[in-house]
Amino acid sequence: MRNMTWLSVLMAAFALLGGSESEAGLFCGIGRYRSCPAESCEPCQDYCQARTCNSGCYKTVKETVWCTETYQECQTVMDTCYEKVPVQCNRVVRETCWRDECYTVCKPCYQTCYKTVCYTVRKPCYQTCYRTVCCQVRKPCYQTCYRNVTYTVCKPCYQTCYRTVCYTVRKPCYQTCYRDVCCTGYRTETETCYRDVCTTTCRPVTETRCENVECGEWKIVKECVPGPVVDRCVSSPGSFSWDESGCCCVYKPGCCHVEKVQCPPRVCCKKVWCPKTVTRQVCCTRWVSETKHCKVPYTVCRRVPYSYTKQVPYTTCSWTCEQRSKQVPYTTCTYTRECRTKQVPYTTCTWTCETVSRQVPYTTCSYTCEQRTKQVPYTTCTMTQQVCHRKVPYTTCRNVCETRYVTKTRCVPRQVMVCKTRCVPKTVCRQVPVDPCCDTGCLAVDPGCSAPMTAGCDGGTCTK
Repeated sequence: MRNMTWLSVLMAAFALLGGSESEAGLFCGIGRYRSCPAESCEPCQDYCQARTCNSGCYKTVKETVWCTETYQECQTVMDTCYEKVPVQCNRVVRETCWRDECYTVCKPCYQTCYKTVCYTVRKPCYQTCYRTVCCQVRKPCYQTCYRNVTYTVCKPCYQTCYRTVCYTVRKPCYQTCYRDVCCTGYRTETETCYRDVCTTTCRPVTETRCENVECGEWKIVKECVPGPVVDRCVSSPGSFSWDESGCCCVYKPGCCHVEKVQCPPRVCCKKVWCPKTVTRQVCCTRWVSETKHCKVPYTVCRRVPYSYTKQVPYTTCSWTCEQRSKQVPYTTCTYTRECRTKQVPYTTCTWTCETVSRQVPYTTCSYTCEQRTKQVPYTTCTMTQQVCHRKVPYTTCRNVCETRYVTKTRCVPRQVMVCKTRCVPKTVCRQVPVDPCCDTGCLAVDPGCSAPMTAGCDGGTCTK
């Protein structure tokens, strides 16, 4: 089946020898004859007869292909484990204990005693005497008011006497009259005035200016990347020669040689950033100060005086004198002191002077010494000792052994099966047509320039 495939390929190659220049590059350059001499391309004999008389021969060529193989490999993975390890340690524990302690205190004992103290007192002896005093009395017609006055009186056993006192009393006579009084009043008048006020306001002003903004866009650019240069085996055109022994034309193929051939280019698409500068209209708003003058009304209030007359009442007082007499009591006695409160009248008026004589008592005091005794308390203190008990704290220390757990980290290895892929070389045999007269040294076949084929591998699919 493989031989039939190669025969069909060769027949198609010979059929396309007269094609275009682009077709000459197909099938490893078999159809390219630009390097051949012109006489070689001219028909000289019958090709079909020469092909029938000369049967082609084939050679087995071994090629190395790479197959993808999946295999499993045991790999060591380190896992981090955490475990708690008990650790013995000592801890100091403080304990508070109590002990009994005796102490002595001195307790005071207080006792109250009395002692007799002699002292001397001076006892006053009072004697009341009288003297005549002349004084002037101003007696008006008055309005009597009262105030509380604390005073000391001597209240004895006394004898009340009376004397007649003549005095003059002025009796007022009141009369109401009226007089005209010129008064000045004030009324409020309101007046509206205006004053100039200068105010500053800000108004927005919108301006448009041009700004250059750097921007760009991504463009997809197609780039033609030339293909790699590879070696290929090219066969020179053959020629027909007359074989006298066979009385026929014999076709002799040309020699094979290796030449450099460039593979077709490939087109790559890539994104290219194309920067550009764009001019944009930008609106800016700024505030402009403006000064305005305006008249602001304000109200002025003033007080305007005016005169008017009114009737003002007034009272006139005329006095009439009247003689009166009264009994004035006076006492003679031994006084006992006593604090009292009395209502004392006082007047506000025009006074009339009058000379009055009266007996004014006065007291003389003489002291007599007298011995007396009294009991004076005093306190005595004696100290008695007393034994008391109390609890005194003290601290003791002891070591306590305890177990603590400390977290430790360790790495534990484990085996994990990992799937990996590798390329395995494999030798593939195929039949290649050769010229009987061609030297075996020129039949070296490069696997890279051979026709595409698909071969099956045990470990996977190999594609060449």
